[in-house]
Amino acid sequence: MKKLFFYFLIFSLLNSCSTIKHVADNELLLTKNTIVVDSITKSSSTLNELLIQRNNARAIGLPLSLYFYNLGNPRGSKDVEDWKKNHPKWYKLFKDVFSEKQSMSVANSFIGLNNWYLKNGQAPVIINDAKTKRTVSNLQSYFLTEGYFRAKVESKKEITGKKRGAITYYVTKGKPSFLDSIYTTIQSPILDSIYQENKAKSFLKKGQQYKDGNFIKEANRIVSLFRNKGVYHFAENNILFDNDTLKDYKKTDVEILISDRVVEKNGEYTTEPFKIQKIKRINVFTDYSYNSRNEPFNDSINYNGIQFRAHNKIKYNPRFLSQSIFIKPNQIYTDSLKTLTQNHLRGLRNFKTSSIRYRPIPGTEDELEANIFLTPFEKYTIGFDSELSRSNIRNFDISGKFSLVNRNTFKGAEIFNFSLLGSYFNSTNGPGWEIGANISLQVPRFMAPFGFHKLVPKRMQPKTIFSSGISIQKNIALDKQNISLGVDYRWQYNKKKSIQLELLNAQYIRNLNTDNYFNIYRSEYDELSRIVEIAKAYDPSITLPDNMPTNNTAIVSLMNRLSRDPNFRDFNADAFRDNANVLNRYNIITSDFLIPEIAYTFTYNNRTSIKDSDFSYFRIRAANSGNVMGILSNQTDSNGQKTVFKIPVAQYFKVDIEYKKFWDLGRNNVLAHRTFLGAIATYNNSTIPFSRSYFAGGSNDIRAWRTYDLGPGRRLPGLEYNIGSLKFLSSFEYRFDVAGSLKSAVFVDAGNIWDITNSPLVDEESKFTGFNSFFDMAIGAGFGLRYDFKFLVARLDLGFKAREPYLTNKKWFQNFNFSNTTYNIGINYPF
Repeated sequence: MKKLFFYFLIFSLLNSCSTIKHVADNELLLTKNTIVVDSITKSSSTLNELLIQRNNARAIGLPLSLYFYNLGNPRGSKDVEDWKKNHPKWYKLFKDVFSEKQSMSVANSFIGLNNWYLKNGQAPVIINDAKTKRTVSNLQSYFLTEGYFRAKVESKKEITGKKRGAITYYVTKGKPSFLDSIYTTIQSPILDSIYQENKAKSFLKKGQQYKDGNFIKEANRIVSLFRNKGVYHFAENNILFDNDTLKDYKKTDVEILISDRVVEKNGEYTTEPFKIQKIKRINVFTDYSYNSRNEPFNDSINYNGIQFRAHNKIKYNPRFLSQSIFIKPNQIYTDSLKTLTQNHLRGLRNFKTSSIRYRPIPGTEDELEANIFLTPFEKYTIGFDSELSRSNIRNFDISGKFSLVNRNTFKGAEIFNFSLLGSYFNSTNGPGWEIGANISLQVPRFMAPFGFHKLVPKRMQPKTIFSSGISIQKNIALDKQNISLGVDYRWQYNKKKSIQLELLNAQYIRNLNTDNYFNIYRSEYDELSRIVEIAKAYDPSITLPDNMPTNNTAIVSLMNRLSRDPNFRDFNADAFRDNANVLNRYNIITSDFLIPEIAYTFTYNNRTSIKDSDFSYFRIRAANSGNVMGILSNQTDSNGQKTVFKIPVAQYFKVDIEYKKFWDLGRNNVLAHRTFLGAIATYNNSTIPFSRSYFAGGSNDIRAWRTYDLGPGRRLPGLEYNIGSLKFLSSFEYRFDVAGSLKSAVFVDAGNIWDITNSPLVDEESKFTGFNSFFDMAIGAGFGLRYDFKFLVARLDLGFKAREPYLTNKKWFQNFNFSNTTYNIGINYPF
């Protein structure tokens, strides 16, 4: 039965791979478009966009969406009666064996499946002569806009195979036209004065090739120039470009005509010169809604010349809300300040909508009234989330989250967020639970002493975020208690650059169940067993207690004893070092830590919208922990580490650099790249907390290895966790559509972690010794399937080990097969 199903699947796939399966005898499938410009084949996104017909979309060289469409039949049954006529034997069989109702259900299932194939696939693109003519017209018009006024375009259709064809477009550009004389006719003296002062910034220059794009840029510049100089009524329809090519088409004379304002008086239209206008009054309506727009405003406050109004009581402090309003009374009208005000008000995240409307003040010619309408969100928002999951650690896990959002908490547009989290699960160690709570307060301004808030202009949307959290675990690893406290300052330097200063990012980690260490990390106990077997040859009285939580103290005592025995070191230096390494890893995992971190983050992102798939991203974060607290404290523990209340203080410097680049290859094909480099270095005898160390592997990392499974360096896998103090990662991923919301990708990941602490406890295979260590890079490759649910993307990636640095002989493609595949399930894209 399995073989029969396999053969049927292969037959279906091969059958769908016929690209002309649903192409009629008198039709041609469009396989290729070629644009030849002056005998040279051209391919650009600009020219391709002009093609009315484009051949079926391809990914990895194949028309996958067409194959998917071909699994269906466009001439298939539309309803049950149709299916009954087209498949009488099948319908009768199901009816005789089951019932009439079951036969109808089967028919509807086949019809639905067929329609699903057709809807999510892409129908074959058939050459259409009318669309070819429209493409010729498009190309002709395009080259006219580029200054080629004598351009000629022709098309040629060719048969390239059975029911297949291609179209070639031949473009003869001819000689281009260049701008010659450029002069202006501006009727309004005020506009003429402003224009002449800024004439040097014009996009139109003498001797420049004629291009429509430059005229569009110049029109936008003129509109922006005048409206930012107080000419509120100026619009693009007041601009006219008169281009003269009658004398010589190779030379274009340009006259820029800027007309006066057209106004209506008593039903007649007249013209009058433009004037610079000032903003006389500003009204802010803090609880505006369309339904209550005609109701009276019962509360009013004037603050610095801005009138705040509300139907009920004004709930926003005018002092703070006015900091987001850059329009001021008696100020010349400026478009840019209107946009800045709108962006600031949206950034408060307190208002559903915010709009700014101007109107001339009756009886005046040069004064405006600005009305700002704000529709607030509900003050309180309550949310509930739940999740049911299963993993290789937790057989059954149910978690829930309750959240409460309070907007405008202290009447200054602050946002208070409280969340309560809890989970219950069953694992190999028995039942367990986790509970936690987090609170945060976002203030839309800097709250800093000594006037530091003046260092960042308000236009950069400064924010202060106070946060705190606590979590308690039971029967999860070592039953950690985690307390955190944070103070962040964030601001938007410009549209592309943002900055974050973590003045305080403190974390206290406490382990309650350290006796369970070797029960959780069994590989560490196995390693210790190997060491003890070696030590028995040196001292037969040495025995390793059984791996039970009640024996943890005895196991640790044995490790301490061996680490202080110089005779054992002389007997076997490697075993002595390995024992010290296990002891060191035990101390790192089981130690309580106080991590008082200060960090600075700079981010550059030129992505314009969520749909933009051609952009760059750069982020650098530099952090220091324990510097100030280490200076204030004069206490140390037995290992020489600084302590506060006998708790070790983590002292380190850490730098993370990340770069991402996305290329839009057209037709929903995207090439994505990410590179990450991070390093952490300690000082004053401190050790690196486990939570701040680097790891490799996982669904968002090197996907051919599981999380914590790879590295450091050339070390063989086998431990439950592997961490390092240096990390490098680089990934390339080619993303493409398969059919409808089903997407796919092929990827290559490369990287590893290393140790740069220079600790004598670390084996040579784990150390980073220079650029030669980059030859210890692990490389994974694979493919994935993703389904776009619009609100999230569900992802399944299969990673294959291409290069394994820990192998002694051949490192390439030794386990590059499905039996050693790593399956990664994730939400949204890996980067």
